[in-house]
Amino acid sequence: MIQYHELHHVSLTVTDLERAKHFYSEILCLKELKRPAFDFPGAWYEIGNQQVHLIVLPTSQTIRQDKYLNSRKGHFALRVKSYDETLNWLKQHDVPMYQPQKSASGFAQIFCADPDGNLIELNVDKRDL
Repeated sequence: MIQYHELHHVSLTVTDLERAKHFYSEILCLKELKRPAFDFPGAWYEIGNQQVHLIVLPTSQTIRQDKYLNSRKGHFALRVKSYDETLNWLKQHDVPMYQPQKSASGFAQIFCADPDGNLIELNVDKRDL
């Protein structure tokens, strides 16, 4: 049997590191971490005790073949402190979003995508609205 401690990181491929770093640093407001000196470009970000690793691969494609926002496509989710503040921040930065109105998940969700189309869910527990 495998016993887990926690999710350590999610790795995503991106095609343009500076464009991706702008999105993850300036739009998603994630803290960039020092990254080991790999022989390929990328960036690491901290989210609580977990991380998001960006890996540059110029021929990269996301796991989504189309780029429209759909909550049923492959994605990762980040729990945010305030739904309204997150929504307003993304609107101020003209980030396209999808907000499912009725979800059985118990989460209030906002879906957006990074510049390469990697789908990201930002959510809060509905009890925290």
